[in-house]
Amino acid sequence: MLLQALTGAQRSGDGAQPIARVGNLGDLIVSGLHGRFYEQTLRGQLFTFGLTETVLHANNAIATNVDQNARPIIGLWNPPYAHANLVILSANIIVGAIGNSAVAPGGFMWVYAVNQSLISTGSTPLSLKPGSVTDMSLAKAFAVSTPLTGLVGSVAVLRPAAITPIVNCAGTAEATAIHRIQGSCCDAAEGSLIVPPGGVLAIMNQVSTVTISTGVSILWEEVPLP
Repeated sequence: MLLQALTGAQRSGDGAQPIARVGNLGDLIVSGLHGRFYEQTLRGQLFTFGLTETVLHANNAIATNVDQNARPIIGLWNPPYAHANLVILSANIIVGAIGNSAVAPGGFMWVYAVNQSLISTGSTPLSLKPGSVTDMSLAKAFAVSTPLTGLVGSVAVLRPAAITPIVNCAGTAEATAIHRIQGSCCDAAEGSLIVPPGGVLAIMNQVSTVTISTGVSILWEEVPLP
């Protein structure tokens, strides 16, 4: 079947049935009418969760805990009775130091677990649909302070997160201390990370420290299963 198309710009009013547009090289032209996530937001499928700047806990670190006592810096649990995949779009972390000398948090890692049905903690996410009170998520969100109570087994490292705070090292203890750490980073997963029903996905740091604070947020789309 041949695609009927018009080369170049065209104008049409409401109710018209315009044909497809192509460029001078025969390439199909598609442009966004609204913002990138407009339709998902309007349909009540876009959710977020975040936390203002909070001091890290020792159990935010992979080196300390990866069992049910682990505390994600930011993360999600998708209950097994949910009928949707959680499609991660982005995660943001703002990092700051407490005082003039702080222990570096190490790298930030995505960790995961599957087949989890007994987790009893977590917070309710926020729907981004304007004025929404009925578009609720069954997912539970975690940020810095809340452990994965009820997790069976442990979380495993998936891959490094694209979170790299700006660090200014100085002083006599450069190997262990950092000074005036500051940074805001985003891991734009863009749908490459999916949390299926029963799954856990979270970001944790590598080195235990209680001298670093973080502000965090995560954005995802809930795509119904067929």
